[in-house]
Amino acid sequence: MAVSIRLRREGAKNSPYYKVVVADRRSPRDGKFIEILGTYDPKKSGQNSTLNIDRAEYWISKGAQPSDTVRSLIKKSKRTTTTTEPPSEAQRDDRESTPEPSAPPPPPAEAAS
Repeated sequence: MAVSIRLRREGAKNSPYYKVVVADRRSPRDGKFIEILGTYDPKKSGQNSTLNIDRAEYWISKGAQPSDTVRSLIKKSKRTTTTTEPPSEAQRDDRESTPEPSAPPPPPAEAAS
């Protein structure tokens, strides 16, 4: 069975929304699929896709062929996950143990005589 990773169109007229799916090559675009890997919203700017990269790499290792658009989404998702990794435990511990500078105490009030 020839498997491909491609987009499945959803959403209303003039507001497309896509799901990234693994499907048999012979099935229609919006027909039967094997697994949903993520979403893609072309109308949204910035980070407009979510993708399970581990599952995509699994299917590619099994011989699935991604479409051109999905290939670019995978590439973009890999790039954003490597650049926006959360800080490691050591970095978090350093930030928590370092006391933040506090405001200096107010000057003592002078006694009125």
